[in-house]
Amino acid sequence: MAQLSDDCFAPGDGLLSVEAAEALIAERVPPLAGEEEVPLAAALGRVLTRALRAPRPLPPFRNSAVDGYALRHADLAPEGPTRLRLAGRVAAGQAAAPLPPGAAARIFTGAPMPPGADTVLMQEDAAPEPGAVLVPAGLASGGNVRPAGEDVARGAVALPAGRRLRAPEIGLAAALGCATLPVAPRVRVGVFSTGDELASPGTALGPAQTYDSNRFTLLALLARLPVVASDLGILPDRAGASAAALREAAGRHDLLLTSGGVSAGEEDHVRAAIEQDGRLVFWRLAVKPGRPAALGVLRGAGGAGLGGTPVLGLPGNPVAAVVTFLHLARPLVLRLAGAAPEPLPRFAAEAGFAHRKKAGRREYVRVRLRPGGALPVADKFAREGSGLLTSLTESDAFAELPEEVTAVAPGDRVQVLPFAALF
Repeated sequence: MAQLSDDCFAPGDGLLSVEAAEALIAERVPPLAGEEEVPLAAALGRVLTRALRAPRPLPPFRNSAVDGYALRHADLAPEGPTRLRLAGRVAAGQAAAPLPPGAAARIFTGAPMPPGADTVLMQEDAAPEPGAVLVPAGLASGGNVRPAGEDVARGAVALPAGRRLRAPEIGLAAALGCATLPVAPRVRVGVFSTGDELASPGTALGPAQTYDSNRFTLLALLARLPVVASDLGILPDRAGASAAALREAAGRHDLLLTSGGVSAGEEDHVRAAIEQDGRLVFWRLAVKPGRPAALGVLRGAGGAGLGGTPVLGLPGNPVAAVVTFLHLARPLVLRLAGAAPEPLPRFAAEAGFAHRKKAGRREYVRVRLRPGGALPVADKFAREGSGLLTSLTESDAFAELPEEVTAVAPGDRVQVLPFAALF
């Protein structure tokens, strides 16, 4: 379980920049302890705890990069073509006999190079003859040969500790002969929504209720991370019940996520619950949408000791919850999981819109992307409200407008965060 000191964050009442928030998480949140060995088939998305050093070179032997003819470059005439007699045939998976001087061996892609051979002539460039092959002039020495260890040398770090394991990493581990990998434990994350105005999908709506979407959005976002996520339902708008539910959940999880209930209103009870049973650093993040966000350390059930479970309270508006998840929950989960930092994916686009904003805060504008000239063009979504779920389903990206920017004009270069890579 995560055990953060309840004074591990310096309190502050000002707006916190995105970079400062992410730096604070990186500096003050320790990774979870522990390690387990899992088979490759179960390693997808997990975090490697120890560097994987290559136990053997990859490829393990010199081999042909093409179908063709293996030969000794020293046998070739310096001017004009050279006729070499055929002496053998080597297919992938077969051992190769030594190549006599003045001869060539038919060889196929991936087959081991015959001892003595150092060059391969592509079959497209060869002129086969009965029992021989005519090699044209100009073939470079060592051409079309993959040396042993070309991909990874024996003993080299193939995968560093802290790497999240994707399909390519798992494939590389398999190619090196690893059947299992040491990985960090998954982060246990409990997810609450808050508010009597919410009902769970599938239940009857009260006269002043709406269906809860944030809890399911957050659970879906967490599914892309190395976590075991638990749906903990909806916290009621009652201070005692909220505090008791958070206290009990803190004893079973490494991180708690809530949405709503972190502003200063009379019915916002999450902040008070954290202050009652732990320590709160209220992160009014310098970002739009998403300013009201809170991070605290909540002691587990029983409240013993200095250690505690981090609680991250996200805004109640759906778009604001997504933005703050990306900048607070995502790096917090990765840090607890022991993963190396992973910057959010961004690429350049040309603004197809005009927009004004306040200095001193970062703003995320929902945009649609279309082909342009050198860069794609980002067109601003027609509606801006942070409660509009369709602004996420009907747009393609966030255009990220930095703190120092106060205006964007059509044709300006902007950075965009593509939804396809985020969600």
